[in-house]
Amino acid sequence: MSLSGRTAEAPAAPPGPSAARAHLLNAGTVARYRATVADGVDRVARRVAGADRPFTGVAPGELAPRVAGIDLDRPLGDAGAALDELEDVYLRDAVWFHHPRYLAHLNCPVVIPALLGEAVLSAVNSSLDTWDQSAGATLIERRLVDWTAQRIGLGPAADGVFTSGGSQSNLQALLLAREEACAAAQGHDARRDLLPRLRVLTSTAGHFSVQKSAKLLGLAADAVVTVPTDAQRRMIPAALRRELDSCRRDGSVVMAVVATAGTTDFGSIDPLDEIAAICAAAGVWLHVDAAYGCGLLVSPTRRHLLDGIERADSVTVDYHKSFFQPVSSSAVLVRDRRVLRHATYHADYLNPARMVEQRIPNQVDKSLQTTRRFDALKLWLTLRVMGPDALGALFDEVVERAAGAWELISEDPRFEVVTRSPLSTVVFRYLPTGPGRGLADAANLYAREALAASGAALIAGTTVDGRQFLKFTLLNPETTLDDVGHVIQLIAEHAGRYVRERTELACQVG
Repeated sequence: MSLSGRTAEAPAAPPGPSAARAHLLNAGTVARYRATVADGVDRVARRVAGADRPFTGVAPGELAPRVAGIDLDRPLGDAGAALDELEDVYLRDAVWFHHPRYLAHLNCPVVIPALLGEAVLSAVNSSLDTWDQSAGATLIERRLVDWTAQRIGLGPAADGVFTSGGSQSNLQALLLAREEACAAAQGHDARRDLLPRLRVLTSTAGHFSVQKSAKLLGLAADAVVTVPTDAQRRMIPAALRRELDSCRRDGSVVMAVVATAGTTDFGSIDPLDEIAAICAAAGVWLHVDAAYGCGLLVSPTRRHLLDGIERADSVTVDYHKSFFQPVSSSAVLVRDRRVLRHATYHADYLNPARMVEQRIPNQVDKSLQTTRRFDALKLWLTLRVMGPDALGALFDEVVERAAGAWELISEDPRFEVVTRSPLSTVVFRYLPTGPGRGLADAANLYAREALAASGAALIAGTTVDGRQFLKFTLLNPETTLDDVGHVIQLIAEHAGRYVRERTELACQVG
């Protein structure tokens, strides 16, 4: 009997060994593999072709019971049946980034060569930790790291490794910076005394992963010092100098300055050349978080916006943001490959030290991860099919579209815009007039939620100087100004209705 007093049904009998083996990919099951994957691809293709909006608007409370009601101890026994079920609990309500009215977060539509790479790497299932698990995959990743370092201009001693995303890349970069700062500390006591005094300087518009990384690295609660930004939300070099001087006076040690090439909210790019000069004069590690702005590395027209990035000690790039790659595809690059030793640990069963003497290339020697997917293959096939100029042209398109969207919104008296981004974000808000003026924050929150519930479009939100704003993030070249205009009108209608209803209610109560 179960605890509820009802008789529990016996679980289905597990399949026998031979039946289970029929699901393993091997020479005897390639026909099943082809048919099963083709069925899955076909279903996704139908969904992509038929998506008339980026989202269905499903609420968590509606979808959660359907997922929770599935008995994972009772297999369906058939891939087609499992895909039918998946249609109900995932595909039908998935968020489709390829739709031109998805304007929310830093999620890009993906290019087909990268999807080909995803299919290949998942089936072969190479692990990029050691040579004997990956062979040519190791060399392909290393070649792409070299290619990216050359695009940045880091010099002949540069190196790096693929990561799971910008947050991990930033974490590893700050780990290396911390260890370099501690390298001069002699003995355990000196290192212990130094750690509480270490500081990281970044702008007020920098990514939250800087604070999170500082916590994970065991730094003090006040280790991250934020530097003010100008009207374009860029770090102010003079303010950086003042903070460096202040840290020096109070006995703190600045282990790194984090500049941002593409802030999440504003797409702002810190003045990298000036910041690099300040860091060089102070002898401070410079990390550039270019997770968003790295698409400029292949831009035929806008590469100059990253001038100064070549002077960084480390750089974060997210190919899955502005290179149109599937998640995950990221990397951390360093100017001096020797600093990657701080991430190295030799295990006798995996990468014993003697392998270094034998010049066996083990990527785990550079990585925070051990088992790691061959995500580099997606970018490799993209470059081999399309080439970097084509990717850059796509990124240029979304930047130009964002500029057009900014002009469209700035000319609309119903809205207020913030700074004009050099990348592809637009931060703005609906401004009620008359007695509803005080409802601006609530009206913008409501408009975003109502728009998502309708599924007609998805947009993001943020706060600027304590006030609620909305945000477009354009990463789809298929998005037109007509799409933008349509979404703007929907926002105005939702926000306007909210203000009218609340104003009328207030009058009735009054």
